[in-house]
Amino acid sequence: MTSLLDPLIAFVSAHAWLGYLTLFLAALLEAVPVVGAVVPGSTVILALGALVPGGELRFEGVLAAAIAGALIGDGSAFWVGHRRQREILSAWPLSNHPRLIEKSEAFFHRWGAFAVLLARFVPPVRAFVPIVAGALGMAPWKFYSVNAAAIVAWAMAHTLPGMLAVSALHRYAGFSHRAHVGKHLWIFVAVAGAAVAAMAIAIARRRGRADKVEPLG
Repeated sequence: MTSLLDPLIAFVSAHAWLGYLTLFLAALLEAVPVVGAVVPGSTVILALGALVPGGELRFEGVLAAAIAGALIGDGSAFWVGHRRQREILSAWPLSNHPRLIEKSEAFFHRWGAFAVLLARFVPPVRAFVPIVAGALGMAPWKFYSVNAAAIVAWAMAHTLPGMLAVSALHRYAGFSHRAHVGKHLWIFVAVAGAAVAAMAIAIARRRGRADKVEPLG
């Protein structure tokens, strides 16, 4: 792990703009319906937040890149739904994911405008709620105002943990920034946590499908 991460950290340090571009694209793609269900954008942001304390990336740059990508992704998805209305929900590629569309609709009907805020923190409906909100007639001004606040909170919640954890490790455990030990530990935790969460979601989905299968006879 260390031998793999050290060159990557050094590369990002020398080419910070690529780090910000990666953050922007990760946040953007995670907000795209269907694509966002498989792109680990939040994990990328959590992991790269570890590079802020050592100076490889700047806090304001990380925040700006993540916020810009999410705003463009969510905003575009909502606008497509707003223009196409409900017909978009039965069009390809959304038609291949009826269960997620159904869950997103139920989520939106239950929480209303608050669903836009909550969905930012609830994968995989995060990638579907904006287009569903547009298709179901949510007012654009209401969506964009709630979504902007949600994205700022989401970006902070995904950037600060890595930054604070690595800073604490270096300050209280005596790790050197040059050795990158704190960064290695946090990146490992972020990736491992995302893998465990993905497995848990997959298992829950399989159990849900199995429960819906009616016995023969």
